[in-house]
Amino acid sequence: MSDKRDYYEVLGVARGATKDEIKKAYRKLAMQHHPDKNPGNAESEAKFKEASHAADILMDDQKRQMYDRVGHAAEQGGGGGGFGGGFQGGGDFGDLGDIFGDIFGDILGGQRGRGGARGGRGRSRATAGGDLQTEMFVTFEEAAFGVEKELQINRSCQCETCSGTGAKKGSGPTTCETCKGHGEIRRQQGFFTIAQPCPRCHGSGQMIKDPCETCSGRGRSKKREKLSVKVPAGIDEGQRLKLSGQGDAGTNGGPSGDLYVLIHIQEHEFFKRDEYDVLCEVPISFSQAALGCEIEVPTLGGRVSMKIPDGTQAGQKMKLRNKGVTKLGGYGFGDQIITIHVETPTKLSKEQREIFQRLSEMEQNSSNPMTKGFFNRVKELFQ
Repeated sequence: MSDKRDYYEVLGVARGATKDEIKKAYRKLAMQHHPDKNPGNAESEAKFKEASHAADILMDDQKRQMYDRVGHAAEQGGGGGGFGGGFQGGGDFGDLGDIFGDIFGDILGGQRGRGGARGGRGRSRATAGGDLQTEMFVTFEEAAFGVEKELQINRSCQCETCSGTGAKKGSGPTTCETCKGHGEIRRQQGFFTIAQPCPRCHGSGQMIKDPCETCSGRGRSKKREKLSVKVPAGIDEGQRLKLSGQGDAGTNGGPSGDLYVLIHIQEHEFFKRDEYDVLCEVPISFSQAALGCEIEVPTLGGRVSMKIPDGTQAGQKMKLRNKGVTKLGGYGFGDQIITIHVETPTKLSKEQREIFQRLSEMEQNSSNPMTKGFFNRVKELFQ
């Protein structure tokens, strides 16, 4: 009796499983136990070989029919001639060839181009262009309300002389003789097939024997271009705008990369920003703070009148609703927060000094309750 496990059990599929179900089960196991992902792990290597062997048998209609009839005995030549020069002889892998290639590509970090095209046999040879990043400076007001500005960038564009083919006008690319246009070289090693980019055409599948004089066969050339950039209202320092398709041009018909614009906001003379709120410090005099007054304060929309109540303290904050920055998406506004700064005069006239002297004498009463309460508590503390 054979000590080999049942092949359906090895792959974890039912006896009536379809080829697609077998492929899916095998691919999962192969990715998990592939030797390149588990270097030096003998157990994983054995499981990988076992799964590969089972899949090879069950993916071949003739081999599967014989295995279903007589089991493992078919591999020893029993049950009508055996499998012949199949898996054990290292013959044709049939449908497993493509699976091996896909697995090996994934293990090596095989890339997918834009649009989901996978590298490998039958893949799209189009290559996406690279992404670019640049900076843009805007004023405080432009960031608050939005603006459309012009930007100049250097980017790789499709060569106008050869229309991106890289070949001299009147000629064209030819099929690579090494890979026959596949873009890759495949070789079989043991139980699996290795697919590698063609070293001659670098995976394009084509060769340019007579290159374009303008772009030297690259199919692209550097060009300085002007772009119009819409900066949305409410954008903040350090945020990025994405301009799809405005990066470097792709090759072989591939899409262009994207352009990312990093926003920097210039400092303002009066305003600072806290998310969507605008912060502003407004100075007033002693008398205005004590008696109250009405003053004009700057806002993003112009000057507005604001009432200062009597007895206003230094550092007190007041809010002007909806006078802040437009919220991204246009859903409302932030507020403007006014911080009151009570100025101490630095030079006094004789008359002003006399007035302040008189005021100082009067302050011995209860006109400054905070001051009086503080010093009373100090006295009690150190008695």
